[in-house]
Formats: sequence, C-alpha cells, structure tokens
Amino acid sequence: MAQGVFIGSSTFPDPSPGPVVTIGNFDGVHRGHQALVEQTMVMARAKNRPSCIYTFDPAPRDVLRPNNDIPRIQSLERKIETLFQLGVEMVVVEPFDREFGQREAKWFAQEVLHNRLGVSGLVLGWDFKFGRRRGGSARQVREWIDVDVEEFPPFFFDGEVVSSSRIRMAVRDGGVGDAARLLTRPHEVCGPVVAGDGRGRTIGFPTANVDSQKQLLPAPGVYAVRVDVGGSLLAGVANIGVRPTFGPGRVPLEVHLLHESIDLYGQQLRVLFVERIRSEKKFESKDHLANQIARDVRQAAELLGSAR
Repeated sequence: MAQGVFIGSSTFPDPSPGPVVTIGNFDGVHRGHQALVEQTMVMARAKNRPSCIYTFDPAPRDVLRPNNDIPRIQSLERKIETLFQLGVEMVVVEPFDREFGQREAKWFAQEVLHNRLGVSGLVLGWDFKFGRRRGGSARQVREWIDVDVEEFPPFFFDGEVVSSSRIRMAVRDGGVGDAARLLTRPHEVCGPVVAGDGRGRTIGFPTANVDSQKQLLPAPGVYAVRVDVGGSLLAGVANIGVRPTFGPGRVPLEVHLLHESIDLYGQQLRVLFVERIRSEKKFESKDHLANQIARDVRQAAELLGSAR
C-alpha cells in the first residue's frame, strides 16, 4: 500500500505529539467525507501536525451483521488512494473483528486515540458514535482524554444530507449520474476480465466480461462508461443484467470498447459509469438486438464526447 498507511493502531510510530485525526468508514469518500477530511487538514495545519484518517477493514457492519447485503462503494485500496489524493498524510486501517467490536468506548478513547495515536486533535462527524453498542460520543471523548474535539455538521447537497447509503440507492436505481455528483467522480467497478461465451462477437459487438465479485453494481441496463485499460481511459458501453434475448444465465458486467479492438482477457479493468442509456430489454431476434446495440454505441459516443 501507499506510504503513510499503518495496518493496525498498534503499528503506529511513537506519537509525541501525534496527528489530528478523523474517524469513520469513509465508504466512497463522497462530498461529505471530503469536507470532513478538509476540516481535519485545516486543524492539522493550525496545530502544525500531520493529518490522519482512522478507518476499519472489514467494515464493522460486515463483522457485527455478517448477513447484511450492503456492498462497498469502493475497495480498501481505492479508498486509501482517494484519501491521499485529497492531501491526507496518514491512514490507519484498524483490522476489525468481534473482539475489537466488544471494546468499550472509554477503552478506545484512552488506549487507541490517546496511547497509540497520541491524537493532538479530533474532527468527528455530527452522528459519530464508537465503542461497544456505539456507546461513545464526541462529548465523552473530551471527558476521557485531554484533546481538542471539533464536531462537524451534516453536509448537504441538492437539499439532502450526503451519505454512503444515498449513493448506494442512486447506483442501485441506475442513477449513476446522480451518484457521480455526490462522489465528485464516476462510480466505478474493478475486476479482472474472465472468459465469456463470445455471443457479443457473433453480432458484431465483442465484449469483455468483468468479474465484479461483490461490488456495488448499477441497476440492470446499458451504460456509457469509461474503461481504464492499463492507465488509458477508453470510451465504452456496458451492459449489466441477465441478457434476456439469449435466455437464462447471468453475466453481470459486460463492456464493449467503442473505438479500440484489444484482447482484454486476463487484464484488470476499472469501469467508470458515466450515464445510463436505457433499461434492459428483450428483443425478438439477434438482428433487432444488434440494431439496438448500434444505437446504444452511438448514444454512448455522444455522451462521452468520443464520436468518430
């Protein structure tokens, strides 16, 4: 991982004094997170201390409620990369398990924040709770350890609080444009290209089948996308769904590049969802499907500004 990443608070270097810290899952690193991180860096500069993000992996909900069906917006690696792009100097990733989840809030404040990290300041979200049964709050931190604590208010965009759950809902509804405005960048799905059945090639539109695993996928349909292939962003069109024209079977994410013919098998792709073109449909024949895909490709090219 990138420089400045510490796996576990026990690996943090001797803090004397330590960083200004903010705490959370930061799933998606959306506009609200970005504002919280910026305020953390403001306090850090004022104190002449480094800024630090304290986060968890896996997310506490995945350990405490293992049957939940809440996918991550970002992988841990992409989250850390995004945080560093914002200017953060340190990231502490705390491995979360049931034992850690049973720790009392006072223990967390005194042992982790004070003893291990030596925090010189804290910036905490307005709804932040921590410790066993979410028993700790910003007010209690002030009582337990001698540190400046700033509570950050909710962040609104288009009249509503920005949250990871709001973004998940937008993506699951196909509103990838709305999600991009909340994230300040397109929602993305990463994965290796795996073998498919080659049906797209038979109708003139070869596709790469991306193994999306348990990532957050948009609603079934066709999307204008940009595809990161070895560092180059290429225009494309993506299909998510069961391919009803061909009958049963599911290939969750298929990508067709608009202007390049590249053997992508085995490569790791990053698919950035720009806009939804249409919902999934069943066509009477392969010819009808091919004609619709041709229209989808033209519309994607217009949306992406890549028409040729």
